[in-house]
Amino acid sequence: MTMSKLSHNKMKVTEVEEFLRKPPAGFSVETLSSGYRVRYTQDKNLVLIDDFQSCMGNIVFQNSLGRKVKMHNLWEYTSFRKNLLSKTIYLLVSACERNLSVNNKNAAGEVRVLKQYVVSFDGSHPLIKWHMEKGLDWTISSVAGESYRVDIDLTEELESWAVKNFTTDNLNKVKPMWKDAGFTLKYYSDVLFDFPHWLGFSKRTFKLKLT
Repeated sequence: MTMSKLSHNKMKVTEVEEFLRKPPAGFSVETLSSGYRVRYTQDKNLVLIDDFQSCMGNIVFQNSLGRKVKMHNLWEYTSFRKNLLSKTIYLLVSACERNLSVNNKNAAGEVRVLKQYVVSFDGSHPLIKWHMEKGLDWTISSVAGESYRVDIDLTEELESWAVKNFTTDNLNKVKPMWKDAGFTLKYYSDVLFDFPHWLGFSKRTFKLKLT
Protein backbone atom coordinates (compact mmCIF):
# COMPACT_ATOMS: atom_id res chain seq x y z
CA MET A 1 0.00 0.00 0.00
CA THR A 2 1.33 3.44 -0.91
CA MET A 3 2.19 5.66 2.02
CA SER A 4 0.40 9.01 1.63
CA LYS A 5 2.34 11.00 4.21
CA LEU A 6 6.09 10.60 4.40
CA SER A 7 8.98 12.70 5.67
CA HIS A 8 12.34 13.12 4.03
CA ASN A 9 14.70 14.53 6.65
CA LYS A 10 13.39 18.10 7.03
CA MET A 11 10.74 17.93 4.31
CA LYS A 12 7.23 16.50 4.69
CA VAL A 13 5.42 15.21 1.60
CA THR A 14 1.66 14.61 1.88
CA GLU A 15 -0.79 13.54 -0.81
CA VAL A 16 -3.42 16.22 -1.38
CA GLU A 17 -6.29 13.89 -0.48
CA GLU A 18 -4.66 12.98 2.84
CA PHE A 19 -3.90 16.64 3.57
CA LEU A 20 -7.57 17.55 3.12
CA ARG A 21 -8.81 14.61 5.22
CA LYS A 22 -6.35 15.21 8.06
CA PRO A 23 -5.03 18.78 7.87
CA PRO A 24 -2.02 19.63 10.05
CA ALA A 25 -2.23 21.79 13.15
CA GLY A 26 -3.21 25.34 12.32
CA PHE A 27 -5.22 24.32 9.22
CA SER A 28 -8.95 23.74 8.74
CA VAL A 29 -10.83 22.49 5.69
CA GLU A 30 -14.30 23.64 4.62
CA THR A 31 -16.31 21.53 2.18
CA LEU A 32 -17.93 23.50 -0.66
CA SER A 33 -20.20 22.46 -3.51
CA SER A 34 -17.30 23.00 -5.91
CA GLY A 35 -14.55 21.49 -3.78
CA TYR A 36 -12.73 22.69 -0.66
CA ARG A 37 -11.53 25.88 0.98
CA VAL A 38 -8.50 25.63 3.27
CA ARG A 39 -7.95 28.18 6.03
CA TYR A 40 -4.85 28.42 8.18
CA THR A 41 -3.16 30.54 10.82
CA GLN A 42 -0.75 32.94 9.15
CA ASP A 43 1.48 33.65 12.13
CA LYS A 44 3.37 30.36 11.71
CA ASN A 45 2.50 29.21 8.18
CA LEU A 46 3.42 30.60 4.76
CA VAL A 47 1.33 29.03 1.98
CA LEU A 48 2.52 29.49 -1.61
CA ILE A 49 -0.17 27.50 -3.43
CA ASP A 50 -2.35 28.70 -6.32
CA ASP A 51 -5.96 27.58 -6.63
CA PHE A 52 -5.97 24.21 -8.38
CA GLN A 53 -8.22 21.44 -9.64
CA SER A 54 -7.93 17.91 -8.27
CA CYS A 55 -9.99 14.73 -8.37
CA MET A 56 -11.75 16.10 -5.28
CA GLY A 57 -12.80 19.34 -6.95
CA ASN A 58 -11.48 22.90 -6.89
CA ILE A 59 -9.07 23.54 -3.99
CA VAL A 60 -8.55 27.06 -2.64
CA PHE A 61 -6.04 27.99 0.05
CA GLN A 62 -7.48 31.21 1.42
CA ASN A 63 -5.02 34.13 1.63
CA SER A 64 -2.29 32.16 -0.12
CA LEU A 65 0.26 34.33 -1.92
CA GLY A 66 0.53 31.82 -4.76
CA ARG A 67 3.63 30.14 -6.15
CA LYS A 68 4.91 33.32 -7.84
CA VAL A 69 5.27 36.19 -5.39
CA LYS A 70 5.63 39.75 -6.73
CA MET A 71 7.37 42.54 -4.82
CA HIS A 72 7.66 46.18 -5.83
CA ASN A 73 9.79 47.78 -3.13
CA LEU A 74 12.31 47.04 -0.43
CA TRP A 75 9.70 46.91 2.32
CA GLU A 76 7.72 44.19 0.53
CA TYR A 77 10.91 42.21 -0.12
CA THR A 78 12.10 42.53 3.48
CA SER A 79 8.69 41.49 4.84
CA PHE A 80 8.46 38.44 2.57
CA ARG A 81 12.03 37.43 3.30
CA LYS A 82 11.32 37.59 7.04
CA ASN A 83 8.31 35.30 6.56
CA LEU A 84 10.34 32.83 4.48
CA LEU A 85 12.97 32.54 7.19
CA SER A 86 10.60 32.25 10.16
CA LYS A 87 7.60 30.13 9.10
CA THR A 88 6.69 26.68 7.81
CA ILE A 89 6.39 26.89 4.03
CA TYR A 90 3.75 24.93 2.07
CA LEU A 91 3.91 24.21 -1.68
CA LEU A 92 1.91 22.16 -4.16
CA VAL A 93 3.93 19.87 -6.44
CA SER A 94 2.90 17.31 -9.05
CA ALA A 95 4.55 13.97 -9.85
CA CYS A 96 4.18 13.37 -13.60
CA GLU A 97 5.11 10.93 -16.32
CA ARG A 98 5.44 11.43 -20.04
CA ASN A 99 3.07 9.49 -22.31
CA LEU A 100 5.06 8.59 -25.41
CA SER A 101 3.06 8.15 -28.57
CA VAL A 102 2.99 4.58 -29.82
CA ASN A 103 2.54 5.76 -33.40
CA ASN A 104 5.30 8.36 -33.23
CA LYS A 105 8.21 7.44 -31.01
CA ASN A 106 9.89 10.75 -31.74
CA ALA A 107 6.96 12.71 -30.38
CA ALA A 108 7.60 14.57 -27.16
CA GLY A 109 4.47 13.03 -25.66
CA GLU A 110 2.00 14.50 -23.22
CA VAL A 111 2.75 14.91 -19.55
CA ARG A 112 0.27 13.14 -17.27
CA VAL A 113 -0.08 14.01 -13.59
CA LEU A 114 0.24 10.89 -11.44
CA LYS A 115 -0.17 12.43 -7.99
CA GLN A 116 -0.30 15.82 -6.34
CA TYR A 117 1.41 16.54 -3.04
CA VAL A 118 1.58 19.28 -0.46
CA VAL A 119 5.24 19.72 0.48
CA SER A 120 6.18 21.53 3.67
CA PHE A 121 9.41 22.50 5.41
CA ASP A 122 10.40 24.79 8.25
CA GLY A 123 12.06 27.93 6.91
CA SER A 124 13.37 28.77 10.38
CA HIS A 125 15.39 25.57 10.69
CA PRO A 126 19.04 26.70 10.97
CA LEU A 127 20.28 24.71 7.96
CA ILE A 128 17.34 25.58 5.68
CA LYS A 129 17.46 29.22 6.78
CA TRP A 130 21.18 29.38 5.99
CA HIS A 131 20.67 27.94 2.51
CA MET A 132 17.83 30.37 1.71
CA GLU A 133 19.72 33.39 3.06
CA LYS A 134 22.75 32.41 1.00
CA GLY A 135 20.70 31.97 -2.18
CA LEU A 136 18.75 35.21 -1.76
CA ASP A 137 21.89 37.23 -0.95
CA TRP A 138 23.65 35.77 -3.99
CA THR A 139 20.69 36.76 -6.19
CA ILE A 140 20.64 40.36 -4.98
CA SER A 141 24.40 40.78 -5.33
CA SER A 142 24.34 39.41 -8.89
CA VAL A 143 21.64 41.65 -10.38
CA ALA A 144 22.99 45.07 -9.40
CA GLY A 145 19.75 46.75 -8.40
CA GLU A 146 17.56 46.01 -11.42
CA SER A 147 14.36 43.98 -11.48
CA TYR A 148 14.90 40.27 -11.18
CA ARG A 149 13.28 36.87 -10.90
CA VAL A 150 14.62 34.05 -8.74
CA ASP A 151 13.34 30.47 -8.75
CA ILE A 152 13.87 28.45 -5.57
CA ASP A 153 14.04 24.85 -6.77
CA LEU A 154 13.26 21.69 -4.76
CA THR A 155 13.52 19.22 -7.64
CA GLU A 156 16.63 17.42 -6.35
CA GLU A 157 15.10 16.99 -2.89
CA LEU A 158 11.93 15.51 -4.39
CA GLU A 159 13.90 13.21 -6.67
CA SER A 160 15.79 11.94 -3.63
CA TRP A 161 12.53 11.44 -1.74
CA ALA A 162 10.93 9.59 -4.67
CA VAL A 163 13.66 6.95 -4.87
CA LYS A 164 12.40 5.25 -1.71
CA ASN A 165 8.88 6.58 -1.33
CA PHE A 166 7.13 7.04 -4.68
CA THR A 167 4.94 4.38 -6.30
CA THR A 168 1.89 4.62 -8.52
CA ASP A 169 -1.56 3.47 -7.37
CA ASN A 170 -0.94 0.05 -8.93
CA LEU A 171 2.34 -0.14 -6.96
CA ASN A 172 4.56 0.26 -10.02
CA LYS A 173 7.93 1.82 -9.30
CA VAL A 174 8.55 4.74 -11.65
CA LYS A 175 10.82 7.76 -11.74
CA PRO A 176 8.46 10.74 -11.91
CA MET A 177 9.02 14.12 -13.48
CA TRP A 178 8.32 16.94 -11.04
CA LYS A 179 6.15 19.92 -11.96
CA ASP A 180 6.06 23.19 -9.97
CA ALA A 181 8.76 21.88 -7.65
CA GLY A 182 9.53 25.22 -6.07
CA PHE A 183 8.44 28.84 -5.93
CA THR A 184 9.36 32.14 -7.55
CA LEU A 185 10.15 35.63 -6.29
CA LYS A 186 9.72 38.51 -8.73
CA TYR A 187 11.13 41.87 -7.74
CA TYR A 188 10.25 44.95 -9.81
CA SER A 189 12.54 47.93 -9.34
CA ASP A 190 11.71 51.50 -10.37
CA VAL A 191 14.60 51.68 -12.83
CA LEU A 192 13.35 53.48 -15.93
CA PHE A 193 15.25 51.43 -18.50
CA ASP A 194 15.58 47.98 -17.03
CA PHE A 195 17.21 46.36 -20.04
CA PRO A 196 18.76 43.29 -18.31
CA HIS A 197 15.33 42.34 -16.96
CA TRP A 198 13.58 42.97 -20.28
CA LEU A 199 16.13 40.81 -22.08
CA GLY A 200 15.83 37.99 -19.56
CA PHE A 201 19.33 38.41 -18.10
CA SER A 202 18.08 38.87 -14.53
CA LYS A 203 16.68 35.39 -14.04
CA ARG A 204 18.33 33.35 -11.30
CA THR A 205 17.77 29.87 -9.87
CA PHE A 206 19.16 28.24 -6.77
CA LYS A 207 18.55 24.72 -5.61
CA LEU A 208 17.34 24.62 -2.02
CA LYS A 209 19.04 21.98 0.11
CA LEU A 210 17.07 20.54 3.00
CA THR A 211 19.70 18.02 4.12
